[in-house]
Amino acid sequence: MHQDAHEFLNFLLNELVDILEKEDQAAKKEGGTSSPSEKIVNGPKNPQANGVQNEPLVTWVHKNFQGILTNETRCLRCETVTARDEAFFDLSLDIEQNSSITSCLKNFSSTETLNAEDKFFCDKCRSLQEAQKRMKIKKPPHILVIHLKRFKYIEQLGRYKKLSYRVVFPLELKLSNTVEDADSEYSLFAVVVHVGSGPNHGHYVSLVKSHNHWLFFDDENVEMIDESAVQTFFGSAQEYSSNTDHGYILFYESLCANKS
Repeated sequence: MHQDAHEFLNFLLNELVDILEKEDQAAKKEGGTSSPSEKIVNGPKNPQANGVQNEPLVTWVHKNFQGILTNETRCLRCETVTARDEAFFDLSLDIEQNSSITSCLKNFSSTETLNAEDKFFCDKCRSLQEAQKRMKIKKPPHILVIHLKRFKYIEQLGRYKKLSYRVVFPLELKLSNTVEDADSEYSLFAVVVHVGSGPNHGHYVSLVKSHNHWLFFDDENVEMIDESAVQTFFGSAQEYSSNTDHGYILFYESLCANKS
């Protein structure tokens, strides 16, 4: 069966969370107390009154992959800011020709004006108003997964097309414009590459950094490659190119000493 690597990644992480939550619930039923792993992750918990459930279990999947986005909307009439937080396991970024991850992240967090038919209902003004909206990372994850949206639906063609755009992804990444508070530094340690000219067929290979060496995985074949080879997967500067090997999912690890 053909499966999209990004869809499979989301399925895998959510399935792991479900399995860990079921194991934790089973352990609680057997022992009547929290499992040792939960105590380490969350600290001791006190049961709440009125039968209210404790907070959801924080698994190692959440600890490593989960970040928090904040969606801010500012009413241009009364200046009231409405903020809504949402958790994420990966960021899906729109891409453009001859751009970079830094540029894509900047566009992701750029301010959008809501007007005309897209006006925002302001609770304070109690009416539809023009507003400005932006998305920022409130809490960066320990492992930042970036999904490049290389498959785009083209209305004129009536189908999805693969974008072979050249998108530079650096070995060291700073989230200066995207994060709410301070700069967050990351180091690239894995890349999932899509090989093929279209979205409905192709092949996946991956690059993984281990013990300061880059390894190239192609099914059962594994070989060591030079760090400079990572650049060959940036994409094509021209729309039509014989090179169909393009970076699709990027994995960055936080360089912060104090990992939350």
